Amino acid sequence: MRKTYIAGVLGAGRMGKIHIENILYNIPNLKLKAVADINRNDKLEKWANTIGVPKLISDASEIINDPEINMVVIASSTDTHTRFIQEVAKAKKDIFCEKPIDTDLKRIKETLEIVKEEGVKLMIGFNRRFDKNFKRVREMVSSGQVGIPQIVKVTARDPAPPSIEYIRSSGGMLFDMTIHDWDMARFQVGSEIEEVYAKGAVLVDPEIGKAGDIDTTVLILKFKNGALGMIDNSRQAVYGYDQRVEVFGSKGCAIADNEPLNTVRLYTSEKIKEDNIPYFFLQRYMDSYAAELRYFIECLQENKEPSPNGEDGFQNVVIAIAAQKSYEENRPVKISEIVI
Repeated sequence: MRKTYIAGVLGAGRMGKIHIENILYNIPNLKLKAVADINRNDKLEKWANTIGVPKLISDASEIINDPEINMVVIASSTDTHTRFIQEVAKAKKDIFCEKPIDTDLKRIKETLEIVKEEGVKLMIGFNRRFDKNFKRVREMVSSGQVGIPQIVKVTARDPAPPSIEYIRSSGGMLFDMTIHDWDMARFQVGSEIEEVYAKGAVLVDPEIGKAGDIDTTVLILKFKNGALGMIDNSRQAVYGYDQRVEVFGSKGCAIADNEPLNTVRLYTSEKIKEDNIPYFFLQRYMDSYAAELRYFIECLQENKEPSPNGEDGFQNVVIAIAAQKSYEENRPVKISEIVI
């Protein structure tokens, strides 16, 4: 019989709510005991009661110090991630943490050392690895069906830009948005990125530029195994949430395209028409959030190292820093230039 894990969740914002509902309804062998959120209020209490959260509290330490809880989901604000990872690890509990771990490499390194010393498992929430289409592309690559990977292309375009307030506090497009795509490129090719060249522009909203960020970027990647890559991002694709991956190799090519909202097509004498692609990221990736937690519980039950882990989280931040440097200095930057 497989062990059942008792979970606590830190943070009940948008991502926290997704994980909470999945734990309650979609993850076998995982039971929710408590949720902690510093912004506990009547609205949150009502939501928690409606979906059946057993206990809602405001003090994270109650979860961290609860001897019955043996697995913690960290979905609080980014600036709390390293502190909570360290505290939870020292309490000998396994950890699932939303990305990014942090934006400071030294702080990430210190945190990962504590995780290793305490002997607990840490998984970082790069959920797109668990999208059924992107996962299938990786299976084709790893099984040798496309041969030796030569080119990877990742397209990720949001349907509309976030608020300017969000832009100001996000850390920048290359950290906030593209961090998923560094991970996807590394995941698909099966090799580390050794050089990045970033070009960026403000083509969607001048206010984003005034806030110190870009809204459009194209990046060229060079991998240690010799493969090349390209990522393109935009804060606004008017037709929907555009998410595509292609891996071209010596034997062929695997492509994951956008899925329409349904498979119905209308055929007439004038045209063939199908419905649009999803507009919101939750429509596109909701299943992947449950899949990644199911996988993490499987890792705990079988005592195997999860992937993506803390080192993946660290590496993706290193690449983001290199890309920002490349954009600012208008030149290719080797990952080895980033001093920790």
